[in-house]
Amino acid sequence: MKKIISTTTLLILIMDPLGNLPIFIAILKNINSKRRRLILIREMLVALFIMVIFLFSGENILKLLNLKTETVSIAGGIILFFIAIKMIFPDKKKNNNPKLPQEEPFLVPLAIPLVAGPSVLATLMLLSHQNPQTINSLFLSLLISWIVTLIILLMSEIFLNFFGEKFINVLEKLMGLILIMMSTQMCLDGMKIWLKN
Repeated sequence: MKKIISTTTLLILIMDPLGNLPIFIAILKNINSKRRRLILIREMLVALFIMVIFLFSGENILKLLNLKTETVSIAGGIILFFIAIKMIFPDKKKNNNPKLPQEEPFLVPLAIPLVAGPSVLATLMLLSHQNPQTINSLFLSLLISWIVTLIILLMSEIFLNFFGEKFINVLEKLMGLILIMMSTQMCLDGMKIWLKN
């Protein structure tokens, strides 16, 4: 149970639904609310499908590439560290001038890379490689984190109106700090295995 909670928390932090709120609203703002919900659910289902593929085939991909557990753990920790830095110190130019699609989005950019981004997919591969015996628990964690992300994104306008953009930005920075600690732990775990070997 403890492992499921920590894995779910990690995946929610990487999916970063709060950080994606303004982008989702901006991309879907010209579409009526009923259609907007359908698009959002469709894109989230596509993202889930891709993430499940990476979760269950991650071990085989890593075996094919002949990568060791400690290498993947350290690399995963470094990737998460840089994601966390971006969450704490966002690129203001990018946020102020997002290149938004003029037509209804499909697959890109909502499903990929905003939800099922390279960082999430790399993490799922790492987790399935480190814990092949608990793949069902990992799938449950993925499903819970996906549902939480979906609920937050479906309630995007309510969240922004109720809490305000400044509060969400502060919350995202806090999530970034937690992610830095988790990424550091991943690096330390990888180094511990490497030193033992």
